[in-house]
Amino acid sequence: MKKYGFIFFSILICLRSIAQTDGDTLPIVHDPVMIQEGNKYYLFSTGWGIDLFSSSDKKHWKKEASVFPKDQPAWAQKLIPSFKGHIWAPDISFHNGQYYLYYAISAFAKNTSVIGVATNTTLDSHSPKYKWIDHGLVLQSIPGKDDWNAIDPNLIFDEKGTPWLDFGSFWNGLKMVQMDPSLTKIATPEKWYTIAARERSFGIADTLPGDAAVEAPFIFHKNGYFYLFVSFDYCCRGEKSTYHVKVGRSKSIEGPYLDENGKSMADGGGTEVIGADERFYAAGHNAVVNLSDGDYFVCHGYDRKDNGAPKLIIKKISWQNDWPTLK
Repeated sequence: MKKYGFIFFSILICLRSIAQTDGDTLPIVHDPVMIQEGNKYYLFSTGWGIDLFSSSDKKHWKKEASVFPKDQPAWAQKLIPSFKGHIWAPDISFHNGQYYLYYAISAFAKNTSVIGVATNTTLDSHSPKYKWIDHGLVLQSIPGKDDWNAIDPNLIFDEKGTPWLDFGSFWNGLKMVQMDPSLTKIATPEKWYTIAARERSFGIADTLPGDAAVEAPFIFHKNGYFYLFVSFDYCCRGEKSTYHVKVGRSKSIEGPYLDENGKSMADGGGTEVIGADERFYAAGHNAVVNLSDGDYFVCHGYDRKDNGAPKLIIKKISWQNDWPTLK
């Protein structure tokens, strides 16, 4: 998640607890991702130590203890000196009996960024087995060296079971790199792809992210296609936010990802999924999850009824002609 010029707004919003929306108790969140374990649903989002919520019905959410204690993980403080415990854009997956929680930490207005990963065998905080084990650094971007940004991670497996991590924001677009089978480090030899980008008017030496506003990739495999969801334009501005989600698809995980008109997302393409409507000024940074009752789309939207506060949005997906439509 980007907070360039608006980081204090985002932090203050994250300090708020629960908001009442349309009769349901919904958390105020940024960059949500959801998963099901048994009969419970768990929601992770940007926050101090990573915010965590639980629910039995996807409508009423209980705030759980944060994943990390204050000012943790300690290793990140050495690479990101400004880090005080606020962690961005988590991604949760279950593989081979373990939950893998990827997360991002970044300096203000720079691609001084890192992606880390922690694991747990259960999401039930009452279980004696509940314990997050942090595995540290997975990926790092350095200003002046890298033309990409190590934030907004998302783990995806291809049709052969090979793991990949897609990530990134602004700069030279969204990237994907093959992961080691351990899921804690990049595979060697390294394999990299650019999966989405927008035209930009700045160079690698620029500190600020510039005008190529695309971030938050999320890849979902369905009916023989890999669907790449991305967020265009700007978050974190409350009523002035312009976030919206676009999608493309590919038969191959490497791409190219094409929109409904056949334009590549590496060239700025994308079919609109969600954005501004009567309720929200903008909506973005999504995840897609397969639950016991179908596929669901989750994101946050800036609420017109609450001064632009970011609220959780959950919608069921209907696949029309192999394209996602939100109910």
